[in-house]
Amino acid sequence: MENFLFWIVPSASLLALLLAWYFYKQMKAQSEGNDTMIKIAAYVRQGAMSYLKQQYKIVGLVFWGLVILFSVMAYGFNLQNPWVPVAFLTGGLFSGLSGFLGMKTATYASARTANAARTSLNGGLTVAFRSGAVMGLVVVGLGLLDISFWYIILNWFMPTDPATPTAKLCIITTTMLTFGMGASTQALFSRVGGGIYTKAADVGADLVGKVEAGIPEDDPRNPATIADNVGDNVGDVAGMGADLYESYCGSILATALGAAGYMALGDVTLQFKAVIAPMLIAAVGIILSIIGIFCVRTKENASMKDLLGALSFGTNLSSILIIGATFLILWMLGLPNWINISLSVVIGLLVGIVIGRSTEYYTSQSYKPTRKLAESGKTGPATVIISGVGLGMVSTAVPVLAVVVGIILSYWLAAGYDFSNVGMGLYGIGIAAVGMLSTLGITLATDAYGPIADNAGGNAEMSGLGKEVRQRTDALDSLGNTTAATGKGFAIGSAALTGLALLASYIEEIRIGLDRIGHTALNMGDNISKSIHEATFVDFMTFYNVNLMNPKVLSGMFIGAMMSFLFCGLTMNAVGRAAAHMVDEVRRQFHEIKGILTGKAEPDYARCVQISTKGAQREMVFPSLLAIVAPILTGLIFGVPGVIGLLVGGLSAGFVLAIFMANAGGAWDNAKKYIEEGNFGGKGYEVHKATVVGDTVGDPFKDTSGPSLNILIKLMSMVAIVMAGLTVSWSLF
Repeated sequence: MENFLFWIVPSASLLALLLAWYFYKQMKAQSEGNDTMIKIAAYVRQGAMSYLKQQYKIVGLVFWGLVILFSVMAYGFNLQNPWVPVAFLTGGLFSGLSGFLGMKTATYASARTANAARTSLNGGLTVAFRSGAVMGLVVVGLGLLDISFWYIILNWFMPTDPATPTAKLCIITTTMLTFGMGASTQALFSRVGGGIYTKAADVGADLVGKVEAGIPEDDPRNPATIADNVGDNVGDVAGMGADLYESYCGSILATALGAAGYMALGDVTLQFKAVIAPMLIAAVGIILSIIGIFCVRTKENASMKDLLGALSFGTNLSSILIIGATFLILWMLGLPNWINISLSVVIGLLVGIVIGRSTEYYTSQSYKPTRKLAESGKTGPATVIISGVGLGMVSTAVPVLAVVVGIILSYWLAAGYDFSNVGMGLYGIGIAAVGMLSTLGITLATDAYGPIADNAGGNAEMSGLGKEVRQRTDALDSLGNTTAATGKGFAIGSAALTGLALLASYIEEIRIGLDRIGHTALNMGDNISKSIHEATFVDFMTFYNVNLMNPKVLSGMFIGAMMSFLFCGLTMNAVGRAAAHMVDEVRRQFHEIKGILTGKAEPDYARCVQISTKGAQREMVFPSLLAIVAPILTGLIFGVPGVIGLLVGGLSAGFVLAIFMANAGGAWDNAKKYIEEGNFGGKGYEVHKATVVGDTVGDPFKDTSGPSLNILIKLMSMVAIVMAGLTVSWSLF
């Protein structure tokens, strides 16, 4: 029965890819508009593809360097599974492919969305949302295809040891987790590079265009406006696609590995059921996401509440259906304590909803916090910055408490109300993360829809379409800001739960690493010895002296917390440097190219695209490599206790910091939009200029540093897991 159920996983992935292709062809069949609209879309598409081509060259060099390292470890020193180098490459390839396909779709969809909005609001929403659905379905389709492909291959080639039959699935799942590191590495480069690109262009366009020259957003007279629109695609589409691909795969693989390590109990059948459970939940989630996607539509002259309701109906329908499907799946698998494990999935979904609603409350201009932030602009940009920082800090309370409650409840339920049952408890936390991302097909569609709507508004402005069209695209764009903020909340929340599940995966990799170097037993003291195959999670904690009184653990925790702030500082400064070059260039063009501001001369758009591209490529390498090097060096110096401390410190500090940055940035952005709707004087007044400054500060918060943190958390965990063989073989202390 369970062998038959497994084939639902690759079948669902192929269905997702087939629907993605259908939506893509459906979008391409729509008209791209008049000649000006086609020309502008071509500029943006060419700039985006040129950037990705350069980025993939640099990332390719990093990947080949890591593949050589893993090959030496695997084939030279027997510290790795021989499949690891290849699995790592496929993870990076599929993660990059997810971002590339999503971005290609977005660059073709923006002009078509603007053109459809000339006829009706529902037409624009349908084109933008179905195009966003291409990204959502490609991510989940490629993710599950990669997971099921590697499971089939490894299960076929790896022999079973009659002495320890449950060890096979442990080795298979730890090897599969390696492609999670490949996905995380690619995602971090995409997020950081894309974030630097888009915000350098955005800051340059806003500060010189809006504040100094007083021209509207997306005005064709602004030299940085094409680079700004390109940035929406490379940062908010390609970067986000690679990001959520690794989140999706990471949550499934971490849960599967936890199952392999701690639900075995000598029963291979039970172990297999526990491993495929998260895969099946994700597979059924794809089918239910497709149902939700087809249910999204709206009426003409819809209000913001109506638009939000249209998207919410699709996502809520998918979420409700996945709850019932989860109970059915776990009942059919016959897992012990299946009701409580199903409730853990429900807990994960509820935590995601709470984080999303909290994000919406603190960042949407429909609610008091953002309106109060906009009002603070009456006293200048300084109070906007102070109020925004305060708002972001306060906004961390609800998501953190939601995650705390989610961790405790999912652990307690899955563990059968026994907190000493660590293995089952961690499985519950992992499967809660899977629940949170189970309907990623539609939640990512609502997220990817945002940049498409934003670019559609830019195209409408630059093409000189009517005021009514711009109002429709602005409504779609404003909705996109809220859905994007909610999507970031889901990604960050799932990173917190997945990070905890990955700690269990790290211990399982330590077990395999010890076995590989011939260390078959743990010396527990008092002449007590335990076989590594029988040792529990707690036994490993005792053996390595992982407790708060161990200075190696404390040192690792401080380094992990520091890594989050160091990483953010590096990426924020990178945006600042790249933006300074953009500001200088826009000012130069306004000064030297006579007639730009009167519309008699065309700006040099290509020069601004080139500046953003070079700045992003140059600045993204060091922060990204730091995330890979830190866990390796910590392991070599402080050993296993230091690495566990690093992961705990990075997870706790990184999660809170990511929430703060995402919400503060989102609130600054929407406070500016609230002013632009005509409140407190509207555009052109000092209060508007003050909120533009706030929005400029918030840009790298919400689109560069903040979103990259959830990848940083998981990448450090993935690197620690992959390098565990080296850590157990040698460390300084």
